[in-house]
Amino acid sequence: MPAYKAPLRDMRFLLNEVFDYPAHYAGLSNGADATPDMVDAILSECAKFCEEVLSPLYASGDEEGCVLENGEVRTPKGFKEAYNQYAQGGWQGLSHPTEFGGQGLPASMGLFKQEMMGTANWPFAMYPGLSLGAMNTILLHGSEDQKQTWLIPLTEGRWGGTMCLTEPQCGTDLGQVKTKAEPQADGTYKITGTKIFISSGEHDLNENIVHIVLARLPDAPKGTRGISLFIVPKFLANPDGSLGARNQVSCGALEKKMGIKASATCVMNFDGATGFLIGPENKGLECMFTFMNTARIGTAIQGVGPAELSYQGALAYAKERRSMRALSGKKNPDSVADTIINHADVRRMLLTQKAIVEGGRAMLYFAAKYADHMVCGHLENDERKVEKYDDKLGFVTPILKGFLTELGYEATNLGMQVFGGHGYIREHGMEQIVRDTKIATLYEGTTGVQALDLLGRKVLMMTQGKAVRDFTLQITHFARKVVTDKRQRPMAWTLLKLAAQWNYLTVRLALIARKDREMVSSAANDFLMFSGYCFMAYMWAKMASVAYRKLDNGGADSQAFYEAKIATANFYFERLLPRAQAHASSMLADTASVMQLDEAHFAFE
Repeated sequence: MPAYKAPLRDMRFLLNEVFDYPAHYAGLSNGADATPDMVDAILSECAKFCEEVLSPLYASGDEEGCVLENGEVRTPKGFKEAYNQYAQGGWQGLSHPTEFGGQGLPASMGLFKQEMMGTANWPFAMYPGLSLGAMNTILLHGSEDQKQTWLIPLTEGRWGGTMCLTEPQCGTDLGQVKTKAEPQADGTYKITGTKIFISSGEHDLNENIVHIVLARLPDAPKGTRGISLFIVPKFLANPDGSLGARNQVSCGALEKKMGIKASATCVMNFDGATGFLIGPENKGLECMFTFMNTARIGTAIQGVGPAELSYQGALAYAKERRSMRALSGKKNPDSVADTIINHADVRRMLLTQKAIVEGGRAMLYFAAKYADHMVCGHLENDERKVEKYDDKLGFVTPILKGFLTELGYEATNLGMQVFGGHGYIREHGMEQIVRDTKIATLYEGTTGVQALDLLGRKVLMMTQGKAVRDFTLQITHFARKVVTDKRQRPMAWTLLKLAAQWNYLTVRLALIARKDREMVSSAANDFLMFSGYCFMAYMWAKMASVAYRKLDNGGADSQAFYEAKIATANFYFERLLPRAQAHASSMLADTASVMQLDEAHFAFE
């Protein structure tokens, strides 16, 4: 199993040299305490916790898994002790307001923490990660009493949280939700129904679990307009904040899964459980989606994190494993064979992993600044700021979630491939990373759902292409600034062409969709992937530009680091970015190639 090492040098490169986070934090209303020294100290301490505590539990947690006994879930050995250390360190409330027990730091600090935790041990990271969703919901939509009762112990890490959305008959189509909420004389509600695929639905890490549940009132309109949101705790709370009576909510089963076996994925039964309405009646989806963009960025980390872990394992193995001779001649003449890192095809796989990991991390850190501004808008009650940055974040979110999880899964498969047959054997840990990563392309909306959200909602319906125009304008401004440098000119010209092509494709699809509505669905996946490759190209060009500048200014102490950035950027533009053109061609293909078969023709005999 690869031993995780936090990529602090690369993280600091992005924070301090590419995106100038010190200046960014200085301009935030909640950024005063996020000084460079404070940020560096937090990153270092989080890296230590992840490397020394979480990483060693990754393989053992997979082997042991979770166990359901008499309605209670037992997590793998060591998880509870690790969680106690996590909670006592104040990590859960890192980016939440101090008045509710948090440390009040910007939202992006939580993302950097999540990246390291998710890379070291994604199944473990899901437990506190689900609590963040519940915390954000209560923070934005809860009453003052609800915040005092439920948010404070969640922020302190004493209690955990979940999001209970999916039901047996519906996943993405939440308009089919059947869970009932019956009003009671005391102002509470009786919640009855079954939810499935509930991560962290039941476990032994916290003394209480606060479920955020979608349900319907008796007179609610049909479809998505008739869904309300409720707080339904495992244990009710007494007036003094202590645990009260056990609520009528229980875990009926644990899902048997391909991966993330140390994360408890539960079937949750609500049998007339006491619930508390959060937000307005029949506005549950609106309340839920106010934090969904941030949640999906969190899922996008599962593309970058496991790819990083797989790359670290594959690189170490490639430097040690000997097999055959390099085609250009002996590289290790004193040994019976050369190390496999000297073979061009192995280099191709490693560089693909490296380009995906570092390019993906840059995409995440770019978007995290939008999240910071949006959260500040909420804290400042500035609706215009919230709307502005929610729109910006909303455009890039499906790209991050869909594109990065697909490429992250590709990268973990390449890591296993570097090991050859040994990668298929469990003791090396590479196959576990593959199994654990696949779920990222599925939950919080499959890649197809993200693609429809991007093209159908964010680009065509909501902005009529303006989202693409605004984003490509940023790319164009950057490319024009660096095109005068002959070293950067090839990348700059490529970016200018891509920006124009991205707008052209958007207009073409919009015109075709007027006559053929199926075009939106048939083209959506290719549009998302094309958008992702363009976005990542922009990030690699920015990183290469900084690296050139640093080398010009005498960055001798990090010369190898900057040279590697430039080399990887060149590899991305020459070897990976050409994939975008295949997606461009495919998205414009006639929908007849997809829709021409009658349903009966899919049958087999």
